[in-house]
Amino acid sequence: MAGFDRAELEAMLVGLRPKLHRYAARMAGSTIEGEDIVQETVMKALAAHDGGALVERPEQWLFRIAHNAAQDHLRRRQRERSRITEADMTTIADHSANAEARLAAAASLRAFMQLTLAQRSAVILVDVLGLTLHETCEVTGATLAATKAALHRGRAELKALAALPDDTTMPKLDPEEERRLRRYVDLFNARDFDGVRMLIAEDIQVDVVSRTRLNGKKQASTYFGNYDRLGDWALSLGFVDGRLAILIRNPKADDAVRGFVLIDWRGEEVVHIRDFRHVPYCVEGADILFVPVERAD
Repeated sequence: MAGFDRAELEAMLVGLRPKLHRYAARMAGSTIEGEDIVQETVMKALAAHDGGALVERPEQWLFRIAHNAAQDHLRRRQRERSRITEADMTTIADHSANAEARLAAAASLRAFMQLTLAQRSAVILVDVLGLTLHETCEVTGATLAATKAALHRGRAELKALAALPDDTTMPKLDPEEERRLRRYVDLFNARDFDGVRMLIAEDIQVDVVSRTRLNGKKQASTYFGNYDRLGDWALSLGFVDGRLAILIRNPKADDAVRGFVLIDWRGEEVVHIRDFRHVPYCVEGADILFVPVERAD
C-alpha cells in the first residue's frame, strides 16, 4: 500500500470504523449486519495490504472495499432469504442540499431498504457521509450520469417515505426465548454471576465486538468479571432492528441505551454471546424497542 505501513492502516481503520459502519448499516438495513460488513472490510483491507496492494487514495479505497463487501453480503442474504424488496421509484421535486443531508441522516435503516441498491449507495455516500459525486463514482464504479440519477430518485423516495405515518409495532416474542433471556437478564442485573455461569456451555464463545474473542467457560469468566467491576450498566430486554436482544442501559446517563448483547442458545445453555458495548456507533440509527417488563398475554 503506497506510503502506508500496516500499523498506519490499522490506525486508519480504527478512525474510519464508525463512518464505515454508517454506510454498511444503511446498505444492509441493520446495524448488526452493518458491523458484520465492517469486520469483513477490515479483514479484506488488511489482507490486501499484506498482499502488496498499491493505493493512492486510501479512504476511497476502503469505502470501495466496504461497498463490495456490502454487495456480497446482500447477495448472500438474498440467496438465504430468497427475497430483497426493490421498490419502484418515482421522481418528485428536488430540494436543497442541506435539507437532503438532514433527511438522509434522520432516515431509519428500514427506510433505506426501500431504495434500490444503486439509490441506497448514492444517497448514503453523498448525503450521509458527504462524499462528492466523483468520489462516489470511484467507490461504486458507476458513471457520473447513473450516480446523479440514482441520487435524485433515492432522495425523492426518502422524502416520500418520511411523509408516511410511523407504523412501528412490537415484534412477536417466542415465549421460550423470552423466558430464557429474562432469566439471563435477571441474574445479570442481580450481579449473580455464579448463576449466569451456570447457564453457559463449556464451549461458550464470547465476542466483545472490536475488542476481543473468548473461547470456553474459563476464558468467558473474565468477561463476566469485567461487568462485575463496573457500575454504569443495567440490562433490559428489547429489539434491535427487529431482532430480540439484551439492551445495555446507562443508569448514570438517563438510562440511555449504550449498547446491546445478542445471545445464542443450545437448549437451555448459552453457546454464543456477542456484546456490542464498545461500539456505540452501532446504536446510532438503530431501531430500538424496549420489551415491557410485564406483558399482557
